Amino acid sequence: MSWDCGLKYMFSASPALQPGSLCILNDKEDLSRLEMVQRLAKDGCRFLQNHSKGPERTSEPQSDEAVRMCLRERGRDVLVLQRISSQQPALSASARGGGREEARNRRFVVVSGTPEKILEHLLTDLTLDEDQGTSQGKESDTLLDDFLLTYPVFMSTSDLCQALLGHYCTKRHRGKEDRKEAVERKQKVLHLVSQWMALCRDFLRDDEHVKLFMKTLYRYVLDDLYEHPSLEKDVRELQKLYQLHRTHTVDNYSPQRKSKALSHQLSLKENGLQSRGTHRESKEVLCHVYIAMDSFLSMKAHVGVVAQELLQAVAERMEVPLGDLVLVAVTYNGGRLLLQPQDRVFSDALRPVGRLHVCRKDLGEVLNPFTDNSELQQRTARMLTLNTWDVAVALTNFDWTIFASIHEQELVYFTFSRHSSSNHTVALELLLQRCNEVQLWVMTEVLLCPTLCKRVQLIKKFIKIAAHCKAQRNLNCFFAIIMGLNTAAVSRLSQTWEKIPGKFKKLFTELETVTDPSLNHKAYRDSFKKMKAPKIPFPPLLLKDITFIHEGNKTFHDNLVNFEKLHMIADTVRLIRQCQKDPMGNGITQKSNSEVRAYIDYLLIIDNQQTLFELSHRLEPRA
Repeated sequence: MSWDCGLKYMFSASPALQPGSLCILNDKEDLSRLEMVQRLAKDGCRFLQNHSKGPERTSEPQSDEAVRMCLRERGRDVLVLQRISSQQPALSASARGGGREEARNRRFVVVSGTPEKILEHLLTDLTLDEDQGTSQGKESDTLLDDFLLTYPVFMSTSDLCQALLGHYCTKRHRGKEDRKEAVERKQKVLHLVSQWMALCRDFLRDDEHVKLFMKTLYRYVLDDLYEHPSLEKDVRELQKLYQLHRTHTVDNYSPQRKSKALSHQLSLKENGLQSRGTHRESKEVLCHVYIAMDSFLSMKAHVGVVAQELLQAVAERMEVPLGDLVLVAVTYNGGRLLLQPQDRVFSDALRPVGRLHVCRKDLGEVLNPFTDNSELQQRTARMLTLNTWDVAVALTNFDWTIFASIHEQELVYFTFSRHSSSNHTVALELLLQRCNEVQLWVMTEVLLCPTLCKRVQLIKKFIKIAAHCKAQRNLNCFFAIIMGLNTAAVSRLSQTWEKIPGKFKKLFTELETVTDPSLNHKAYRDSFKKMKAPKIPFPPLLLKDITFIHEGNKTFHDNLVNFEKLHMIADTVRLIRQCQKDPMGNGITQKSNSEVRAYIDYLLIIDNQQTLFELSHRLEPRA
């Protein structure tokens, strides 16, 4: 192995170093504090220090961007590091126990590398502290967080499990490892596993590789506990993480009693995993039940919902006797399936069995209960009676229940696995779907309003609701309402908009400014940045930012993972975590009116653009 260190003031006019070239380090202090380099020196790698002070060094200050190190094995690059200063806000220093201040201000981050070497550097870079457990305290190191958020991009969960077991069990490939180093290596692996499980637990519960990995790792830790009693704290952390109830002390793990204790602890762990196996039943989805050929009710339902529950909700919302209705699923191949009252509507893949239609039971053939939208127009008058602030509260509460369940890693899966079906993006897709539905709902409410004066009142209400959503820090519904009012089918209603009072037009113009896409949505970004957490962002724009990073940067360079790109993506998706936090107790949810909540939870939506335009031209024909 050989290290190549590229320093601008040394090699600005020199060709790139070739594999096996001698590397001269002008500043030995730059590298001597790196544990990895120290190990290389212990293994027989030789480093030469240049004591001369050339004119380039005195005339040009050394910058962090100038220092990059490349680790090569068998003539191939396997890891590229770059030195940074702890003053940089994007990355936090992780070396507290190094002694001098300069050591704390200088560290190296990953630029690119193979998955195995990135993980090795990550474990090496962790600094354990006897009092706090790790140098990071309660906050994860940026490199650790970047790795755990983005590892699915470049390695499978199974590969990560095997690599961690290897680092826990395998001794150093070269040189000797004393007892203290062995314990520290094991503790670092256990700390990373603890952070991994805490961060990605929802994605790992049903993963068979993870279950086997945890069982194996737990067995290894118990085996090591008799030889290394200092691992007792780490064992307790694992037990706490997986709801294990430990009843044995260190003395119980003697060779004679270890087998019995191991069997007891593993059985507790397996029971703990199985007890969480029903979490899928608690997931919620947005269910579409069509009441006309192009009109449906959108309602939130748990994935185990049965046909009878949906019929009950539709009957109450549409004021139709329950006994007159049946639920029919139009399958994707065109077939029709009559669902019995206790039939489940959603499959294990969280997909409905087909397009759901509510039909009248007394008809000889399957027909929709409403042949046109005339009856639906009579129901839009109810919206005019609802308080605008209460409507905004109900919309925000609905959105928050979805947004609070989104994990940052969902955005990574959505960006890199867009074309593969995965349950890892359920909550994110739910919020995106809700945004589209609110936009269509605004259009539906306005275009089903038959009289001019009522349409004016309705548009005024929606402008106020949008303003209230912004005040309640719900930018998802705020954007959806503004976009709904700005669609061609609504904005073309010139007679209606002429009747809108001037102060409402002014307010609408001000709200539109926030949605202005110019200068990369600068108005929205500035406004959202000033809002206190918790808050709900506009998810399509967040996905756009991640997509630009993804499309504009290669994921691999010369078969090395481009970790600089993954850091940018991880830094972007961390916005989800920041928006979900509530450090000051500024709760976003409020007590909502039950009548308003019943209306908002079951939105009536027309999803056919042609039908919406026909309604628009029927209200105000083209001149």
